[in-house]
Amino acid sequence: MAQAMRLAYPARLETLEGTVLVSFPDVPEALTEGATRAEALSEAADCLVAALGGYANERRAIPRPSPARGRPLVELPALAAAKLALHQAMIEQKLSNVALAKRLGTVEGAVRRLVDLDHRSHIGQVESALEVLGRRLVVEVRAA
Repeated sequence: MAQAMRLAYPARLETLEGTVLVSFPDVPEALTEGATRAEALSEAADCLVAALGGYANERRAIPRPSPARGRPLVELPALAAAKLALHQAMIEQKLSNVALAKRLGTVEGAVRRLVDLDHRSHIGQVESALEVLGRRLVVEVRAA
């Protein structure tokens, strides 16, 4: 059985010539920057979504986040995290878009949109697809 996966990645921050650079040890393709630490970290989630979207487009497994070890964690937006969890479940079960569409009683294009990070799917549709794959979406709300 697959382990739970929280899509919150530790960030490495480095100041270079007055700019704060953000990188992610687990997702080397994700690099961003900002004038301040706060600005750099606010850009970091979008940067991660773009980089992990590349993984999904190439049908690559989503890397597991490593322990924070004192580094700030950057969490993905809920819909993006749900779509990436669906993508990962499909990879682990060696399931194509067509095969999942059959299980859901829909067409391949609908599944393609469910895993497309640029498409605004309804979270309930992604949640239903996850359930078909034996997964459950859990949402947690914390103080900001």
